[in-house]
Amino acid sequence: MPASDFQTYPVFRRGVSAKVRLLIYATICVVMLVADLRFRFMDFLREHLHTAISPMSTIASEPVKLLGNATEHFSNLADLQDENAKLRQHQLDGAERLLRFDELEQENASLRELLGMRKKTPVKSITAEVLYNVPDSSSRKIILDHGKKAGITHGLAVVDAGGLLGQVTRVYPNQSEVTLITDRNQAVPVQLMRNGLRGVMFGTGQGLRALNDVSKRWQQAIQSDIGPGSLELRFVLANADIQPNDRLVTSGLDGVFLPGLPVAEIESVDREVGAFARITCRPLGGVEKSLRVLVLGRTELPPPPPNPETGEPPPVVLPRAARQPGGRD
Repeated sequence: MPASDFQTYPVFRRGVSAKVRLLIYATICVVMLVADLRFRFMDFLREHLHTAISPMSTIASEPVKLLGNATEHFSNLADLQDENAKLRQHQLDGAERLLRFDELEQENASLRELLGMRKKTPVKSITAEVLYNVPDSSSRKIILDHGKKAGITHGLAVVDAGGLLGQVTRVYPNQSEVTLITDRNQAVPVQLMRNGLRGVMFGTGQGLRALNDVSKRWQQAIQSDIGPGSLELRFVLANADIQPNDRLVTSGLDGVFLPGLPVAEIESVDREVGAFARITCRPLGGVEKSLRVLVLGRTELPPPPPNPETGEPPPVVLPRAARQPGGRD
């Protein structure tokens, strides 16, 4: 192949220089800017370009929006969880405070009732709290939180705002035992408020109230079939003027219980069991539920009458320990 057939091309094409092109482009831009500011002819082009580019800009911005929304969602979720936990705790605290308020309100009401009962009784009384029931299925007894150091002695009556509860039967230095009036070994002389009829109230102990279908003959034989917390008025004739809902108070004939203390209310009267009526009563005091009680002191006996011959009061007999050493008994 002859050498004349080969053509050579220049490596670099020569044309308008870069500076000239830059100057031309800058001039065109300046002219367009001035013309756009003057005649606003580029607004139409901008609108169409914005319409064409907006879908792409929306698509491009979606990941950023999703990331921001997810971050805000999880942040709000954490804040809501914390707020819910605080609200639950606040609700629990409020419920606890409400329970304490109800308990304090009931305690204040019971204390006000005890204060009213203390004002009604003419003797000195001691306020005490019930610690627990004596764990003995054959008796009805409670333990108080005060004893000999507080001035409680054997035989004192125990009441609440409703009426008589029982009698102190044992005294310890810091505690005392009270036998309730529903105990089968406890007896209280009472009288009817309506007509003054007297009788003796006995407790029934652990009763079997469910045995209502047992014949009256067998119910009379079983002294504890009336039911827990019940009382029985005995030694009242069958034809005596006594009716259900009559109230019984202490008569004071035994010298232990003050007269006029509310004891019980007649629940039923059965006149067909013999010469004496079978009378079932329910206690007026909170025998099984009182937590605060009053221990009533003893009434002060009046001074002995003077000697009718001399008109002088009888001599005071001192106990053996108070007499002078070497004196005669």
